[in-house]
Amino acid sequence: MIYPIVIYGNEVLRKQCEEIAPDYPEVKKLVEDMFQTLGEAEGVGLAAPQIGKAIRLFIVDCTPWGEDDPECADYKRAFINPEIYAFSEEKKTYNEGCLSFPGIHADVPRSLAIRMRYLDENFVEHDEEFHGLKAWVIQHEYDHIEGVVFTDRISPLRRNLLKGKLLNLAKGKYRAAYKTR
Repeated sequence: MIYPIVIYGNEVLRKQCEEIAPDYPEVKKLVEDMFQTLGEAEGVGLAAPQIGKAIRLFIVDCTPWGEDDPECADYKRAFINPEIYAFSEEKKTYNEGCLSFPGIHADVPRSLAIRMRYLDENFVEHDEEFHGLKAWVIQHEYDHIEGVVFTDRISPLRRNLLKGKLLNLAKGKYRAAYKTR
């Protein structure tokens, strides 16, 4: 199933998401559907709030960046109830976009490395360090389950310059950049 992607202005994007337990209904199917939705939208990450679910779940598929970063080749993961507990002091600024903000991009500084605990779709525990592009996309998706959007991380001046576009998104003047089935 391909889900419609929630656009900026929907209150679910601002919610602190709830943890889920192993008995959450059809988690593996949800993860599979999220990967299908992400593929259709041609993105590299998707958080549950972006499909209207206020739960602590996101997926990443960094394979489109495999040519630029060999560590990203065939890198697809689901993250359930994640907790980032360490951020490197060293940061890098990337130009970010978001499926929930069609047509909007901004330079966002993020840590070059993070350390995170999470569960996979089989509820197996992991504790890993992530670097570079993987760390960047994970931080972006993690923000979604914390009720934070990427425009919260840009300078107030830049956010002010984007204000008109953000208001149009919130008023529903834009649709997602792909068609749902």
